[in-house]
Amino acid sequence: MYASALPDPEYQPEFYQGVPTKRGIAWVIDTILTVMLTAMIVPFTAFTALFFLPALFIMVNTAYRWISLASSSATPGMRVAAIELRRADGRAFDTSTAFLHTLGYVVSMALVLPQVLSVVMMILTPKGQGLTDTVLGSVAINKTARY
Repeated sequence: MYASALPDPEYQPEFYQGVPTKRGIAWVIDTILTVMLTAMIVPFTAFTALFFLPALFIMVNTAYRWISLASSSATPGMRVAAIELRRADGRAFDTSTAFLHTLGYVVSMALVLPQVLSVVMMILTPKGQGLTDTVLGSVAINKTARY
């Protein structure tokens, strides 16, 4: 067993308190934003994007998550909900970790069972980790106050 750089939910529960609910709120906000971004792109394609709208949405959503996670370890929805993702070593996401987390999210969303399992895991596990978080060793935690 190794010492984790992440907060222990037994001794520091404040880092994980309410995080599953906040992740749900963040997901709704991020979905609304990516739908809006996708809708803004459609006119620039002379509306031909309507023929491949689901694929465009997936591309926009993937880029949105990858870029925002790589730059601040949180999507805009996560920032509104005051949570952030951390790697197993306690550091913020880098570009490759953000890509892997986004890839896991996209695969989970494409297949219903992994997404349902992920949500159940977020609700039931002590650290509120979803399937992708468990594979990567990452966690979503409440942001600490910065002065």
